[in-house]
Order: sequence, then C-alpha cells, then structure tokens
Amino acid sequence: MVCYFGSRAVYRPGDGKFDVDDIDPFRCSHIIYSFAGLDDDNKIKVLDPLNDLCDNNGRCALDRFTRLKERNPSLVTLLAVGGRNERSARYSAMAADPAARKIFVDSAIELLKKHNFDGLDVDWEYPTQSGGAPADKASFVLLLSELKAALHASGMMLSAALSARRNIIDEAYDVPGVAQNLDLLNLMTYDFHGPWEPETQHHSALYGQPADTGANAYLNQDSAVNYWITQGMPAKKISQGVPLYGRCWTLSSSPNTGYYAPASQPGAPGPYTNQAGFLGYNEICESIHNNGWTVVNDPGRNEPYVYSIADNIWCSYEDQNSLQRKARYAENRGLAGLMVWSIDTDDFRGKCGHKFNLIKTLRETYPGRDIIPPITQDTPTITLFSTQSIICDSDIVGFIVAS
Repeated sequence: MVCYFGSRAVYRPGDGKFDVDDIDPFRCSHIIYSFAGLDDDNKIKVLDPLNDLCDNNGRCALDRFTRLKERNPSLVTLLAVGGRNERSARYSAMAADPAARKIFVDSAIELLKKHNFDGLDVDWEYPTQSGGAPADKASFVLLLSELKAALHASGMMLSAALSARRNIIDEAYDVPGVAQNLDLLNLMTYDFHGPWEPETQHHSALYGQPADTGANAYLNQDSAVNYWITQGMPAKKISQGVPLYGRCWTLSSSPNTGYYAPASQPGAPGPYTNQAGFLGYNEICESIHNNGWTVVNDPGRNEPYVYSIADNIWCSYEDQNSLQRKARYAENRGLAGLMVWSIDTDDFRGKCGHKFNLIKTLRETYPGRDIIPPITQDTPTITLFSTQSIICDSDIVGFIVAS
C-alpha cells in the first residue's frame, strides 16, 4: 500500500490542512514525501526549505516524516523527486550527461541519508515529453541504473511514478530496461479523462466501455496494466494507482447529468484544494453529506460519479465499492499492490466515516502478499510474506515471517 503525501497540503485552509503529523503510519506500507526537485547545478534540491528542513527555525517536515518509523518500524519512507511542476527539459539535460547524472545521484544519496529515508521515487513527467528529447528513452534507463546501484549499495530502494498512457509509454520508456532497474513501479492509472475534454467521463475507470473508440479504448486501468506487462514489466513490480480525488466539470446542460454530458469548463475549485476541475475525496464526501450532491453508480461501470444541479458540477471519483473492485483486480493480477495519490485528500478527519476510509478499504481488501523492503547491502533479497493481518478501526498490524 503505497501512499504519496503532497507536502503542499500543509498550506491548505481549515479542515483541509494536512501535515506530516496527520499521517497514520499504520495505514500504508510505503509512504512517499512529494516533492524534491532538480537544481541548476544538477543536484537534488529541497523545494520548500522553510517547511521541509529544520534550518532557520524551519518546520523539519522531512525529519518528522521519517520519524514516523519510530511508531511503525515496518514503514518504508521514500522521497519523490520531480512532479508535474518540474521542467522535463531540465531532467532531460541532466540524464543525457554522465557527469551531471553522477552529481545528481551523489547528491540524492547524501540527502536521503541525512534525513533517514529508505529510498528514492523518480517522478520525471515525462522523458521525451514537454521539452524533453528523443534520447531521453535511453538516458532514463541509464539514470535508473546508476540510481539503483547507488541506492542498493546504501541499503535503499528505487521506485518511480510512470505514465499509464500508451502513447507516452511507447515514446518515453524502454520497458525492459526500466523493469530491470526498478524495485517498484507506481503506475499512474488515473487522469485518463478530465475537464480539458468537452464532455464528462470517468478519469480512473477500471475497464473501457463500448463507446470508447480509437485511442479512448486504451484509457482505462486494465488496458494500462496489460500494456506494461506485455511490454516487459513484471506484474509483481507494479503498484496500481488509484486517485483519492475527483475530476470535475461544469455542466453545459443541466438536464444531461450522465456520462458524455456536454461540459465546456472545469468544475469550481473546492474549499481546501482550491484547484479548478479538481476536488479531493474529502471535499466530495463533505458536499454529499452537507450539500445534498447526488451520487450515481452506473450499473455498467461500477465507478461512481456525483453531480449537483444547484452547484452546476459533475465529478468522477472513487468510493469504497469501486476501490474494493480495483483492489481485488490488483490481487487477481498478482500485482505488487496499490498506490494512492494522495493520502492528504482521503477523509483523514473522519467526517464521512472512518478516518482514511478509502486507504483503509484498499488495505483491507488486498492486504498483500509480498512486502518490498529496502535492499540490504551485500545480502540477497529476502521476500517477506504477511501471514496474518489484524485490522482494527485505528490500526493495521501485520505479522511478518521471512520465507
């Protein structure tokens, strides 16, 4: 159960504010602090020193994050570098230059050790795209190879958040090369659709629909998982991503409130995330409870959407039922597990049910078989199996034996 934590959530107002101390360290097996960035000198850099570091009366978020392992010693903590707001061209230039790669790798290891992380998550969005170069496809594998060697030598692991879109996969990734070097692939199987399109659609559907023709036929989780596997990524290395947020539209015609309804504008920003076309699950569930938004579960899709004529909004999102279905899919496919973006938009205050109810649902439905640990230097990799899980309202306790 991989949980990304968006550190900028600490700046959200009111009940949307989410800090490191709000993380329940027993909900997730791996938690990823997002994000660090890439500096002009090719070194990894802290993007928010006042929040991330202790220097100059900072808030020490990085150290508080890794100290969560004091409460749950089985927890694996990673630092993500990159993200959507980082410039792809900068990563392209670094990855193409052997000397620059070494500077980046050495600086990453130094930062991870300084703050007691268990590994690095690479979130370059995306090689060859948005100012990248065709050579990125090969350079990315070289970068991962050098990161893997340095991380494993220091007893740490390497993961990456990678695209689920077929056209990007073909252009950006040498899949066998990526597979050889990653310990874990966090597959971003969401944002297949959104308010950049002129009609409503589910942004993280598990399966396609007959009306999805052409390239749209590939914009679903099952298609993405299958494609990565057929291209050479072992299923046991894939963590299937699910969103803890909705993609939202402003409806153009109030009588039409279903799928493929005309919608020319993003939905209005929410009170916490303040982003047009985006609502955290916590914002959606509170609107359902407090504002009477209508929930629809289309029997042909098994994923929910919600709308409000009064607020002129339509959102596709995930609930307990849809996530149970996705978790069973991950288990049946023999995947490593599940990943969420992001823990800070779950119902972490428990206003609509149990705290962290969506993550709790995923973890209970697919408690997992293999635990992917940090690599121990100079020792063979040990696969761990969870033999029993006791699940309570507040904790998830796993008993682990080595096999």
